[in-house]
Amino acid sequence: MSAVLSAVEPVATDPEGVERTLRVQLAAAYRLVEHFGWSELIYGHLTVRLPGETPTFLINPYGLNYDEVTASSLVRIDVDGNVVGESNYPVNRAGFVIHSAIHMANSVNKCVMHTHTRAGMAVAALEDGLLQVHMYSTGFHGRIAYHEYEGPSLDLGERGRLLVDLGDGKAMILRNHGLLTVGRTIPEAFIWLYRLERACQVQLDAMAAGRLHLIDSAVVDHSNRETDRFLESEAGIGELEFQALMRRLDRIDPSYRD
Repeated sequence: MSAVLSAVEPVATDPEGVERTLRVQLAAAYRLVEHFGWSELIYGHLTVRLPGETPTFLINPYGLNYDEVTASSLVRIDVDGNVVGESNYPVNRAGFVIHSAIHMANSVNKCVMHTHTRAGMAVAALEDGLLQVHMYSTGFHGRIAYHEYEGPSLDLGERGRLLVDLGDGKAMILRNHGLLTVGRTIPEAFIWLYRLERACQVQLDAMAAGRLHLIDSAVVDHSNRETDRFLESEAGIGELEFQALMRRLDRIDPSYRD
């Protein structure tokens, strides 16, 4: 336990310190997406809203591989897609449209993660979407949303429809497109993404192996409540898992902190 506690970084309260912490965590998230094999060339985005009355958020530099993203290279933009401050990199407009929809709403969710994984895109192409076939699937019971494919996300008008479809959900399957999760923190959004991705992988493996055994609805409800109790630690949802993953990154390649 002492090793875990000693690895917890101090919580910054000043604006510069908060931004630095968020930059390091978000860069770590990009490296972890690459580590788990969830990246899709240079596409897909993970973003976090920065504190302040005027909504701005951090997004990856367009053109960099996920394992090239560092804390300092993340680009700060506003909800109109304008770069705030200085940056040598452009921003992907499609990523801006999807993520700005949630950040401009100024809800409790400050982090948005969107991926184009093979398993996620496959489940997004299924008529029934995510099925209750695994323990991780039950965690999304009643909180998984769906959004119909409208083509590449370049139309600003789609932002309102994305928000309506997401509602109070923590995760959304973008039909014929990919996965999206949100969270109050970067660790929270990441643990939901990990569990959703794993649920999709297990479902596809089971479908390929034989006839699916769906979980009874009463058990799904019970498992859903127990999942919430399990994930809600004193540190916050996903915090302990994310700290452990950051320690792994530090052993492999700490350059994400640069």
